[in-house]
Amino acid sequence: MREFIVEADGGSRGNPGPAGYGAVVLDAATGETLAEHAEYLGVATNNVAEYRGLLAGLRAAHALDPSAAVHVRMDSKLVVEQMSGRWKIKHPGLKPLATAAAREFPADRVTYEWIPRERNKHADRLANEAMDAGGRGEQWSGPSADTRVGPATDRLPDTGQLPGAEQLPGIGAGTDQLPGTGASADVRAARATAAGGPEASAAGAEPDRAATPGWAPADLGTPATFVLLRHGETPLTPQKRFSGSGGTDPSLSGVGREQAEKVAAALARRGTVQAVVSSPLARTRETAGVVAARLGLDVTVEEGLRETDFGAWEGLTFGEVRERYPDDLNAWLASPEAQPTGGGESFADTAVRIAAARDKLVAAHAGRTVLLVTHVTPIKTFVQLALGAPPESLFRMELSAASLSAVAYYADGNASVRLFNDTSHLR
Repeated sequence: MREFIVEADGGSRGNPGPAGYGAVVLDAATGETLAEHAEYLGVATNNVAEYRGLLAGLRAAHALDPSAAVHVRMDSKLVVEQMSGRWKIKHPGLKPLATAAAREFPADRVTYEWIPRERNKHADRLANEAMDAGGRGEQWSGPSADTRVGPATDRLPDTGQLPGAEQLPGIGAGTDQLPGTGASADVRAARATAAGGPEASAAGAEPDRAATPGWAPADLGTPATFVLLRHGETPLTPQKRFSGSGGTDPSLSGVGREQAEKVAAALARRGTVQAVVSSPLARTRETAGVVAARLGLDVTVEEGLRETDFGAWEGLTFGEVRERYPDDLNAWLASPEAQPTGGGESFADTAVRIAAARDKLVAAHAGRTVLLVTHVTPIKTFVQLALGAPPESLFRMELSAASLSAVAYYADGNASVRLFNDTSHLR
């Protein structure tokens, strides 16, 4: 059986911005270059360009010998992991490209390998030549026609390459939209079809596999990073009283205002925060105002960041609630669906609200670092959802007043917890 090596790369100058790809087919035995292709795509994102490069390379290899075995080498961790079946493909703009790529060869004849960018220079050069030519308003004029394989655009699915076609995906509430496992159903079906039709799909569909653990790779682009700041102390904080969105809405105490000044100074030294968003409650707006003034930024209020409504428990200590409402408290501790006495908000309801606010803010601040000034339950919920942890994990996190936590959200839908309950700036 003949063996090919496909090297592919894609890039976008702006993400989304002017984009292009390059692809090379090599003879695995001799290293001889058998085909090259590059194309300027207009406005697209890095991930779309990477997938277009992969598809062009596989089609070039298929045109040379449809019975060959292919080893794909790319510096896009996203494409390699998704096409290998270890990461789920969530973004709708990438699914048709991945499906088309999976149809070129049966799955048992294609392998994928991630390589560092410096080992992918040939395809990278072709991609940059295509982008350079496109920027000049020219058609790419690279390899000669006898070594170039055409784009076969009649076979390319519509991927929506208009500006903004591949923005950060929404990360909805619920475990079904947390970091995924396994290849998408579309890709599995395409692999099965390439291997032998619908019967193969039924008999040999790949099982889902856990996503590869570790930090999200750099080729996913700059994440939206939320720096999560719990407000400073109020008079209720040292007494550990329930203080949600349905109580007296206390302001900061003297200690709380001092804490806000300290966190403002620490964030000013870091110099990374680009926007400030606050819960609508007084203690968060006051904390956010102190920080924003130090950073020279305005404060935007987001209703979804408010604290849970604790109903009749507002202003009470845990012991007082245990004494007055023992059955309701036990139910609340046992189930995220249970509400505090008097029609408060359940943790499940809070999670839905926080997930919606998160999706809205991720979309509005793609690639930026944003300070979210909020409360105990929202911050714990951000972390719980990012980790895919069970709801009972909320009771196992300690979160101090004026503490900093951070979560980054990547273009493939995965999240990375960067920091939790840092209070070093208060010492």
